[in-house]
Amino acid sequence: MIKMCFPHLFSQMAESKQSGKLTSGDQQMRAQAAVVFLVDVDNTLLNNDRIQEDLKRHIERKFGREYRDRFWAIQEKLFEELGYRDYLGALQRFRVENPYEPHLVTAATFLVDYPFANRLYPEALDVLEQLRQWGQTVILSDGDVVFQPRKVERSGIFEAVDGHVLIYIHKEESLEDVVRRYPAEHYVMVDDKLRILTDIKKYWGDRVTTVFPRQGQFAYDPQVLASYPAADITVDRIGDLLEMDLANLLESRQPTQPTGAA
Repeated sequence: MIKMCFPHLFSQMAESKQSGKLTSGDQQMRAQAAVVFLVDVDNTLLNNDRIQEDLKRHIERKFGREYRDRFWAIQEKLFEELGYRDYLGALQRFRVENPYEPHLVTAATFLVDYPFANRLYPEALDVLEQLRQWGQTVILSDGDVVFQPRKVERSGIFEAVDGHVLIYIHKEESLEDVVRRYPAEHYVMVDDKLRILTDIKKYWGDRVTTVFPRQGQFAYDPQVLASYPAADITVDRIGDLLEMDLANLLESRQPTQPTGAA
């Protein structure tokens, strides 16, 4: 399994705030915590559907509907190949098809300079603040090596968790590394994708509480809901977690035998 370098980079940046110097990933072993909160980004803290729609409108406005549809077809194909959204990679492929279109750089600039903080769900940062009062809180996301970290930083999420951010290619396949970096007796995973929550539940069993905020384009998809078991906790919006206490979160898990390492 190939992992992105960003787990090392973000952890080092967080450590440097306290120690004044960078430390290697192998030197960052922490004492086991009672509970660690793991929180997804896209359609969990950030309304990623709105970001996608804004990008589509920008491309249509600058280049026309035909270019918009072609770019999105490339983007979807790349998603099938990689398993995550690589918008900048899609733009690069689109450029290969249109090498003499000088204004393509505006689409890249639109993405890099996008005001991500405007797309935070209501009370998303308040939820992170509350979780941090209960225990170590870590962003656990997947995505490309440039755009996803940019999104996390410019939205204010990076600062809200004091730099504790892990970004993998496939986070559900990287749980062993998560445990190594943030060992805990129990985990709480907050994610808008039932598939991800199901995989994590299979791996950790009742060592994890899964939380499903029903946000985003697939949250009410009947096929998705029928394909996977319910999460331990389901809320309509991320801000609803502010109405819960720690005991509610930890006592709501369903007993399940883990398949992964302890």
